[in-house]
Amino acid sequence: MVQSEFAVFVDRDGTINVDVDFLSSPSQIQLIPRSADAIRILNEREIPVVVITNQSGIARGLFSEKDLSIIHRAMDDELKKFDASVLDYFYCPHHPTDGIPQYRTDCECRKPKPGMLMQAKEKYGFDLSRCFVIGDKCIDAQTGKSVGAVSIQVATGYGAQEKDSCSNQRDYYATDLYDAVQYITKKLRT
Repeated sequence: MVQSEFAVFVDRDGTINVDVDFLSSPSQIQLIPRSADAIRILNEREIPVVVITNQSGIARGLFSEKDLSIIHRAMDDELKKFDASVLDYFYCPHHPTDGIPQYRTDCECRKPKPGMLMQAKEKYGFDLSRCFVIGDKCIDAQTGKSVGAVSIQVATGYGAQEKDSCSNQRDYYATDLYDAVQYITKKLRT
C-alpha cells in the first residue's frame, strides 16, 4: 500500500510524451521536454504519480494490451534516465462505437468518466478529492472534476487547441507538465 492519501494523475499522450496519434511502438516514445523532470520532482516529494490514459487503439486493433505493456515498460526506462518513475498505469482499451467486439463498449473507464481514478482509489486507497489530474484535453479536466480533484490543463499536446473550450472545467492552465507540478507544489505549501 502506498503511504499517501493523494496522488497526481497524469494523462500520457500529449502530457508526458509527444502525441503521435496511436502510439503503438516503443520507438515512437518521445518525452515532452521537462516532463520527466516534473515527475522526478513529485517523486522526490514522495507524491505518487499515476498515469491514466485512453487507449482506443486496442479496441481498433492497432495494437494489443501486451503491446501497451511493452510501451509502458519502455516509458519507464525513458523516465528512469531522469531518475523519474510512475507508480502505476491505468488504461482504458475500449471505444464506445468502433473496433473489435470485445472492446466495443460504453464503459466506465474511458475518460471523461472516472473509472480509472476509481480503480486507483480501490488499489491504493487515495482520497480522490485531495488528488490532482493533469492532461492536455478537456476530458482530462472533466475526469478530475467528476471526483472533486484539482484539474490542470497543459498547453502541450491538444492543450493550446482546447484551451478556450475547457476554461470553465479546469482549475489551472499550465504551459507544460513541469509548470503544472510547480503549481501543485505551491498549492501543497499553502
